[in-house]
Amino acid sequence: MDSAAKCPFNSTRNDSKSAAVVTRRMKIESGAEHIRAFERAREVLLDRDLLQGGAGAEFVDTSDPDKAPVFFLDGAPHRDKRTSIARFFTPKAITSRYHAIIERETARLLGQLRRDGRAQLDVISFELTVAVAANIVGLTDSDMPKMARRLSMMLSAGWHHRINLLGRVAAGLRKGRAMLGFYVHDITPALRSRRKAPKDDLLSELLARGATQRAILTECMTYAAAGMVTTREFIVMCAWHLFDRPELRADFLAGDEARQFAILNEILRLEPIASLLYRRDGDAAGADRHKYALDLRAIHEDEAAVGPCPRTLDPDRAQRMKTNGAYLSFGAGAHHCPGKQVALHETRMFLDALLRVPGVRLARAPDVGWSEMLLSYELRDAVVTCDPA
Repeated sequence: MDSAAKCPFNSTRNDSKSAAVVTRRMKIESGAEHIRAFERAREVLLDRDLLQGGAGAEFVDTSDPDKAPVFFLDGAPHRDKRTSIARFFTPKAITSRYHAIIERETARLLGQLRRDGRAQLDVISFELTVAVAANIVGLTDSDMPKMARRLSMMLSAGWHHRINLLGRVAAGLRKGRAMLGFYVHDITPALRSRRKAPKDDLLSELLARGATQRAILTECMTYAAAGMVTTREFIVMCAWHLFDRPELRADFLAGDEARQFAILNEILRLEPIASLLYRRDGDAAGADRHKYALDLRAIHEDEAAVGPCPRTLDPDRAQRMKTNGAYLSFGAGAHHCPGKQVALHETRMFLDALLRVPGVRLARAPDVGWSEMLLSYELRDAVVTCDPA
């Protein structure tokens, strides 16, 4: 029986909202092996002999692991550093430490929405993700909304290909100014505070390891990109699907935590934020080093792994296939995303509260762009409105 006959939906249906932009803008590095099959991708991710790739990983000096960001490390140094930060991502830390932050920030942001009657969803969701990740990192000694604006300026690049040379220069200058402001107004006060009184956070640990200022800035930027930006896109994309499909929204609001996670994971499978993952051989050097490009969107459409109708949003898919609903959205192996559960809890709790705001609706769908820097789509200028408080 062919897949179309087994598919409970229209076999030509495509529920993805980002597929068109990704198809148009995503480019695979020249010479890299393009991987589209799920099992082959999983095999690559679990291969302990392969090294982290992408984001200029091959050019990062990792000779002193204490001064190198964990993202770029491999082998024993990577395992040691991941072990040292594992306590920030345990179920206990999520419920005892981050739930209170999520609840507080959600109440503040949605209270502001109720007062104003409208809000830009990508802006308020970013303030939430910044507050949570900042607590993990230790960036808690400055104005959070201002830090969020600085980080947003530094890491946004989805529409730069549309502007002329002069515009790109101006954008580069704004990014440089934002990065300087981030270091001066956000990192420096936090470091000063932790030199006097260390806390249970990443900055205190980096200081104890003797990390350089450059290493600290790079580590903070890594967490900003991996923990703040990607979760913002996750929240906005999930909200977009839930607003557009009343039956899915009703399912989400009526469901328990497990059901809500199943819906969110299925949206993420269909709309992977990190669209490309790279790995490289560790044996060869320079031009002889083989590189693997894992195309997560194609991988998540592999019917052998995800079942029929791979382009359809089906929250029952994982249960039917008896598998992990996130598939490879958070990676696998040594470099799997440690903040997976933090992102899921943030998104679930915020959206559950947002969708219960009286009269809340999506007044403007987001624009979809592509970030060459982060190899991911960007969602901007989504507007939600509600009944006046």
